[in-house]
Amino acid sequence: MSDATDLAQRASDSDPRIGLRAVAALRRLLEQLESVQVRSARNKGWSWQEIAAELGVSRQAVHKKHGRQ
Repeated sequence: MSDATDLAQRASDSDPRIGLRAVAALRRLLEQLESVQVRSARNKGWSWQEIAAELGVSRQAVHKKHGRQ
């Protein structure tokens, strides 16, 4: 997890180029982690509504984003 910690530290760098690159990398990491957890929940029988509630989004939003995976 040190990569994520390093990225989080770089996201607050005073050089905007470094900070923005770190933010973009964190965004990609977050998307990957979300996909893994949604897939895990679906494999365990969770409904789209249950997943959406945990993510704080609508059922339609989570289904549209992850339904084809």
